[in-house]
Order: sequence, then structure tokens, then C-alpha cells
Amino acid sequence: MTEFWVSSGHHLAGRTEAGGLAVTDALLLAYLARPELVPPDEACPAERALHASLLAAPRRPVPAGEVAALADPDARENWAVVLAFRERLLAAATVEAAYLDLVARGAGGTPPLFLDQLVHLILRNALDGCDDPYVLRAGELFFRPQRVSVSGEAVLLADAERIEAAEGAAGRSPLLAMLGREPAGDLDVLTPDTAWSYWSRSDAFSMALNLGSDARSREGLARVIEAFVGHLLGVAVAVAPLAAIEDPDWRWFVGLDAEATRIGNALWRGDPVDPAARARVLALFRLTFADPARADPRLGARPVYLLLAMTPDRTVTLKPQNLVAGLPLAGAAPADAPRGPR
Repeated sequence: MTEFWVSSGHHLAGRTEAGGLAVTDALLLAYLARPELVPPDEACPAERALHASLLAAPRRPVPAGEVAALADPDARENWAVVLAFRERLLAAATVEAAYLDLVARGAGGTPPLFLDQLVHLILRNALDGCDDPYVLRAGELFFRPQRVSVSGEAVLLADAERIEAAEGAAGRSPLLAMLGREPAGDLDVLTPDTAWSYWSRSDAFSMALNLGSDARSREGLARVIEAFVGHLLGVAVAVAPLAAIEDPDWRWFVGLDAEATRIGNALWRGDPVDPAARARVLALFRLTFADPARADPRLGARPVYLLLAMTPDRTVTLKPQNLVAGLPLAGAAPADAPRGPR
């Protein structure tokens, strides 16, 4: 099997008999090694002692007084957040269970970065053995924001962090600024001819994905959704890309991001949606349950529609928690009319 997404830290986690990820000391130590937590030169003795003690015993209880004793208020805040996150990981049977708990009970003060890291780790587990670069590149949308460039029928999604770095470099270069070149133009686009190179650069996030005119990209995203839902929720679903929703009786939808949720809610209510907003919808999917009995009875055997959209500033921030909280599962808490959560 070809390796991918080493940066997810999946090699640091254990495996349960059911296929979930177990929280290990090595995984906890990876969080303690984050730059925000490594005491700087000017750190007080109490912070140095706290960090050193956790490196030696990453599961040891930390009384509130130890954190309160830190001299730097920013350090106190950082440690309080990380230790609270650690407790939620330790209280759960698996990393997957911890993520589901965060979605169900609220992330509280958990930084979005930590949620993205959990999704990165969970999806690496769910896609273990995958040999399709289109699926893996589409999977990056689940934990890394994207910037969009539109040219004709091509809709290129490029890693937002990479684009921001490129724009910063262009800002320092008068020549590039004068040329006005799109930073995404400096990235290779995933195609059948370039797919072989994905394996050596999967942790660089340096390939653009054509979600417009390349049907393989939309199919790849459909496979990721199937794997994520099946792995986390234990529900088999089939997901298919759509050109348009031509269903006069669509009963449920999930917005895969905040913008798609806003647009979908407006369409559901019958509110006017201007052409510019409609044009920001980048992809549509139909999701069906393999076993209709696993779905909310109000849905029956009908499909759930999924919407993905970009913001007016051409950013896509997919929210995988919407799939967890928004799918109409049998036995879930009663919900209102079809909508996309959050």
C-alpha cells in the first residue's frame, strides 16, 4: 500500500478491534510538541515544570492550580484549552468517539484547528488502503480550506494556506504583482497524467483539484463522503454527483459548508436567491441510504441532497460535522424541516 497523509499522525494512534483509533501516549505527546505549548525562553519555571512533567506522563491529571500558577496569561489560556481537549480525548473510547462527542455536545473552546486535525486523522483511518489520488485529494477538503479559481468550465480548488503563501510572495515581488498572475496557476492540477505524483506530495497539499469540468474530482468527493459517513456513523450510503436538483419534492438537504447551508435554506423557504449566490454552488450530490430503515421515517426511501458552495471571496470551508449532525438518521433527536446544520 502506498503511504499518504503521514502528517495526520495516524501512525501514532493505536487500533481497536472494531477499527477505530485508540488514543496513545505518542498521540498525546504530538500535541504537547506543538509550538504553542513548548515553553519559550522567557517562560516561567512553573510552565517549564508543567510541560516537562507531561512529556514524562502525558495522561497525568493536572489540577487547575498548576495552570493558574503560570505567570503568562496567554500560556494559561493555551494550557487550559489543550488540557480540556486532552480530557475529552481520554474520556472517549476512540478518537472517532471523541469527535462524535464534540459534534453532539458542542466543541466549546476547542480550537477549529484541533477539530480539523481530528478529521484529518479519522479520514486517514477511514480511507486506509485507498489507491485513488482523486479520492484522497478530494478528502483534503474535509480538513483544509480551499481557494477557488474559475476559468471557463474549470473550477480549480487549491489549498488556501498554499495560496496565501503564494500571494504573500507575489506581494513582495513587483513583477508578479504587475502581472497579476493567479497563484493557483503555479500549482499542478490533478489529472490522469499527474496523478502519479500525488503520493510523494500528499502532505504538501500542493495539487489543485478541478471540481468543475473533471467528473473524476466530483466522484472522488462522493467516495470520501461515503467513507466518512460509513466509518463514523456505521451507516452505508451511496453518494452520486448531480448536475442539478430536479426533484419537486426534495425533503432533506445538508449544506456541506456555511454558505451552502445559507443558500439551501433560502431555496427551501422559497426565498429569492440572486444569480450570484446560485453561481457560488460548486457541487451537488444525492445521498441515499443502503437500508432505508436507518433513515428518519419522514425521509423514507427518498434521497438527501448535499450542497457545496464557495463564499463571495471564493473560499470553500467544508464542515464535515454537518454530515454527522445533519443526516436524518432513525432514532436521532427530532429535527425541523430539511435544512443544513450550522
